[in-house]
Order: sequence, then C-alpha cells, then structure tokens
Amino acid sequence: MAPFANIHTRLSRGLGSRGFNWFLASTFVSSLGRNGYAIACAWILVASGDGSATVAAFFATVSLTELLVSPGAGWISDRFDRRRVFIVADCVRCLAAAIMALTSSAWLICWSAVLFSCCDRIALTTSQAMIPMVGKHLAPSTSNSVTFFSMQVGGLVAAILVGVLLHITSAAMVFIVISAAFALSVGSIWAAVADGGSSTPARTQDRVKLPMDLRLIHLGAVYAILYGGGLLVSTMGPGFVFDELSGDVLDFGALESAWSAGSIIGAILLIPLARFAQQGFLLIAILFFTALLFASVKLSILPWSLLIFAALGVVYNFGRVAVEVILQTIAPHGALGRAKGLFHCSGVSVGLIIFGFVSLSGDRFAPSTVFLMFSAVVSIMAIILVVFRSQHDGRGDQPGSVE
Repeated sequence: MAPFANIHTRLSRGLGSRGFNWFLASTFVSSLGRNGYAIACAWILVASGDGSATVAAFFATVSLTELLVSPGAGWISDRFDRRRVFIVADCVRCLAAAIMALTSSAWLICWSAVLFSCCDRIALTTSQAMIPMVGKHLAPSTSNSVTFFSMQVGGLVAAILVGVLLHITSAAMVFIVISAAFALSVGSIWAAVADGGSSTPARTQDRVKLPMDLRLIHLGAVYAILYGGGLLVSTMGPGFVFDELSGDVLDFGALESAWSAGSIIGAILLIPLARFAQQGFLLIAILFFTALLFASVKLSILPWSLLIFAALGVVYNFGRVAVEVILQTIAPHGALGRAKGLFHCSGVSVGLIIFGFVSLSGDRFAPSTVFLMFSAVVSIMAIILVVFRSQHDGRGDQPGSVE
C-alpha cells in the first residue's frame, strides 16, 4: 500500500497551482463536450435504423479528417502560442455543436463532423502538448495522470448526461449543452495562463527536431493499437447494446459510463505505479489484457458486459497515460506537438481500417464477433512487438529526425 500513500500528497501539491487548476477545468469541460458530441451523434444514427455501418461511416469521416489534419495540428502546436490556438479551435467546436442544435439529420451530422473533428484534433494536440509546462511543478506521471483523470471524468459526465438528456428531451437541447461546454472551456484555458500557467514551448522557434528511433516507433505502435480499441468501442458499442442486448438509450449510457469509470481509474493508477511506466513489459502486458477483455465480450450478458467495458477502460487509459509519460521523456518539448501528430496518425490509420471493415461487412458480423476478431489482431500485434523488442534489445538505435 506504500505506493498509494503518497497520492494525496502529490495531488495536494499539484492542485495548489491555480493555473493548473484552470487547465484541469478546461480539460474537463472540453472532454465533456467532445465525448458528448460523439455519443449523441452515434446514438442518433443508430436509433435512425441504419445500424452499426452508418456509425462506422460517421467515425470513418471523423478519422479521415483527423488523419489529414494531425500532422498540421502538431506543427501548429509547436509553432504558435498554444493557448491561442486552443481557444480558436474551441470556438469553432462550439459553433459546430450549435449548428447541430438546429437539426440532427444524417447529412448535417456528417458535414458537422468534418468541421468538428478538424478543430477537435488541433485542440486536443495543443492541450496535451501544454501539459509539461502548465504542470511543470509536478512529476510527469502525476501531471499526466491528473490531466487524463480530469479528461475521463468529463467523458463519464458526458455519457451520463447525454444518455439522460436524450431520454427526457430533444437532441437539440443536448447539442446546446455541448456547445456551452466548449464556451466554458475557452474561459478556463484563458484563466489558466493568466494565473501563471504557460502555453508556449521553450521557443518552438529554432525548429527543434524530433528524433525518430526504434523506441519511438515501438511506442507509436502501442498507441495505435490502444487508440484503435477505443474507436472500436465507440463504433460497435451502440450496436452491441441496441442489437445484441436489446437495450435502450439508458443501457447505452450505462455502458458508456462503465467505460468512462474504468478510464478514470486507469488514468489515476499511474501515479502509484509510475516507476513501472518506463518498463517495456508493462505496455505489452496491457495489450494482452486488452485482447483478453475484448474476447470476453462475446460471452457476456448486460451486467457482466458493464464490468468488462469498465476493465477495458482501465487498461486502455492506463496504457494511454503510460505512453504519454514515456513520450514526454524521449521527445523534446518543442517537438512534442509533432510527435503527438505522428502518433495520432498511426492510431487513426488503425481506426480507418476498423471502420472500413465494419462499413463493408454491414451487419454480417455481430458486434461481439467484431470485438473477438479485434482481440485476435491485438494478440498477434503484441507478439510481434515482443519479438521486435527482443531483436533490438542491446542494439544502439539509429535515429533519424522529423523537422
């Protein structure tokens, strides 16, 4: 229990910074907005009777936009004042959600998704690249864990709030709430820097190079697999509840809440286990646990499904935070935006493969069967990474660089 005893001390010291507190507030409401947007759009499409294929097409549109935008988002994050970039992107997300409040037709959802996802990627890349500066008084494991904790709490609130609002009111009201969340995020990030936080990299100025070595490639592969798993849950979750479990929107909200609750635990878990974050076996173990849990969905009924998705949330976010901490130790701060952009490109590429498979297969495969297939793919990739790592242990990396 010793590793857990110092969590309160670390958090108390971190939360004593007003600038960091405002940054966490922005992370929370921004996450509420972005997750609420995705959940609302996914359920509206499923409830329209078009099935999981339409949801996959929606997320494919989002992912293709992010794939094209991610490299530029990283460059923008490293080149300009990150607070101002974030504020502009958040204002556009606010506008996109407000447009959705006018009508929730399928064609408008797709057009809004392009605008939203473009600015969403810029905002998220910029926000995460700010963590080392606004949380510089904390250990990287603590600042990242607390930030991701705040992010996942926002996702949990979004899952609960959107599920309830869709049940008792109209979709327009849901998108008005989402738009208001982004407006609050703008005010919070402005206050974060005004109260002593910093948003600008240590002069992104002299075109700091991003070293490309085997460790970074290995880390990017783990990120891509985990990110793909998260997208698969978002894509197949509504259909799994609606088609296989015969559930309603409240059941879907419960599943999303279980996923978010697990993610909250996963985010904070790295604080007591920070010393393990740099060890390669940890990320490989996370991949194998992820594969096991996805395979278990096939055999579950609703109460057990909630536990499985909660456990998936734990390992998913624990892995994501561990990757983030390692990345911040091996990538220069002035190149962190570009590193995040490249990592996200790899994750989105996996997502596009998933969306393409789901869209082309239509409803020939049950959602739980798709989860089982993904489990097999994750297991194979984990084995490949073990072999890859063992072959290069003890060898000197030959780094390149990215401008």
